[in-house]
Amino acid sequence: MAYYFSKIVTSTFDDAVDRAIVALKVERFGIITQIDIQNTLQDKLGVTFRKYRILGACNPKLALEALEL
Repeated sequence: MAYYFSKIVTSTFDDAVDRAIVALKVERFGIITQIDIQNTLQDKLGVTFRKYRILGACNPKLALEALEL
């Protein structure tokens, strides 16, 4: 069973990340963390890895509602 969504895009990696951030902002989500896996693996382990970014997004209003429950 798969627990993810995937989409093939034709833009550059950086453009796709920028577009994702803009799309999240439209939905009132802000980016509170960004983890650059490629750089982290290079710095910590000396391993070359493909471009890979984890965006931590948060909608403060929805987060507050969830925490108050």
